[in-house]
Amino acid sequence: MIKITKNWYELLKEEFAKDYFISLQNFLKQEYSTRIIYPKEENIFNALNYLPFEKIKVVIIGQDPYHGEGQAQGLSFSVPDNFPFPPSLVNIFKEIESDLNIKCKNSGNLIRWAKQGVLLLNTVLTVRQGQANSHKDKGWEKLTSKIIQMVGKKKEPVVFLLWGSFAQSFEPYIEKQHLVLKAPHPSPLSAYRGFFGCKHFSKCNDFLIKNGEEPIDWS
Repeated sequence: MIKITKNWYELLKEEFAKDYFISLQNFLKQEYSTRIIYPKEENIFNALNYLPFEKIKVVIIGQDPYHGEGQAQGLSFSVPDNFPFPPSLVNIFKEIESDLNIKCKNSGNLIRWAKQGVLLLNTVLTVRQGQANSHKDKGWEKLTSKIIQMVGKKKEPVVFLLWGSFAQSFEPYIEKQHLVLKAPHPSPLSAYRGFFGCKHFSKCNDFLIKNGEEPIDWS
């Protein structure tokens, strides 16, 4: 079930050999054979497969995949082309448009960001249809925490966009050379408490430019 690029496999192969990951794989084999699980198996590691480790410039941490039919594609907050935007993504695009004074594309498919260096990483990478958090505490968190720790140790400066208390719990993994930007989650329940107006997208690009990196085209 490990459909992952050689770049990432080499970085994570020690994790894949550990007992927790072997147990997770056995659990997933059973789940995929008996239930409807999202995303499709070949898309589980898309957040990594679209973006080599050395090209990471920005990290956006989510929780678990969308659990509606066809929505999840292995990237946090992203949905395929022609899908309605989930509420949090609507609010992300609103903030981008307000912050950068641009118009976002009419697609929630964020592969376009991943290809520019944005790691869109959920901490749990699979979910049962219609059951949010159904694959929580099965082992994914150990793997994704390891990935965040690895990025947090990179020498090259990275921007971490930590939205909500869950994402912010990873701040201790992030070393001082990086930029950490914190705000409430973009969910409609909390976006008005400070996500709107946080200007994370312009701050992110300013930091990248200052460090000799190409800014992200957030449209």
